[in-house]
Amino acid sequence: MKQILVEEIITAVEKLCIEANYDLGDDIMAGFRQALETEESPLGREVIDRLMENAKIAHNERVPMCQDTGMAVLFVEIGQDLHVVGGGLTDALNEGVRRGYDQGYLRKSVVKDPFERVNTGDNTPAVIHYNIVPGNKLHLVIAPKGFGSENMGALKMCKPSEGLEGAMQFVVDTVDKAGGNPCPPIIVGVGVGGTMEKATFLAKEALLRPVGEHSPEERLAKVETELLERINKLGIGPQGFGGRTTALAVNLEVYPTHIAGMPVAVNIGCHATRHKEITLEGRDA
Repeated sequence: MKQILVEEIITAVEKLCIEANYDLGDDIMAGFRQALETEESPLGREVIDRLMENAKIAHNERVPMCQDTGMAVLFVEIGQDLHVVGGGLTDALNEGVRRGYDQGYLRKSVVKDPFERVNTGDNTPAVIHYNIVPGNKLHLVIAPKGFGSENMGALKMCKPSEGLEGAMQFVVDTVDKAGGNPCPPIIVGVGVGGTMEKATFLAKEALLRPVGEHSPEERLAKVETELLERINKLGIGPQGFGGRTTALAVNLEVYPTHIAGMPVAVNIGCHATRHKEITLEGRDA
């Protein structure tokens, strides 16, 4: 049995919250550069240039790349042979978020109650997804989620008879309806299968996959490619000003489901789809 101190977890989460908001992923920057080669709209190319410049300024000057520094979403894989010492894991994760948003001068955007709308003042609580796995390590992924893009997500409980085409059309229609609201170029996460909550989780998790990396299943990779082509033909373009670069990637995840259903969820990530990760090693007790 290995153990890990809560203070080590708190420090890691604090650091990741700041880095995720200051440093845009290399995969998205590469996606921008590729988009510049194919974007035909002069205004679209200018917008992409400005987005790249904005990301560089954020990185160099250590400031947030967007005023919406998001609600903290954490994906936590904890080894079943790892013991957390010195406090509760959930408390430690939230304390890390609290410190990160304070020390990084990140906007606190969380309200205590969805109806009364009183700000918690420290961007907690976070949304935490746990997965217990073999081993004695703790893997953390921090994904601050802005709500300009989050508000554009959608779920449809499709009938099985609607098939693949029905699911694909729902994805395209969702992006079309979103227009420029989610700050394109976007990343489109798609989850199909399971139950309604499983599909939405898959769609959110799909946003973590690097831009340019397709599903390992060839049939799903082909669907991703076709969806990306159909979405980019909508003409929404960078920041909604028109052009062929509406999305940088479509990432599809699937899961077994019931014979009577086919849940399809779409979760959209803005041009600043942020996430950072770390693996912490347990120590001998």
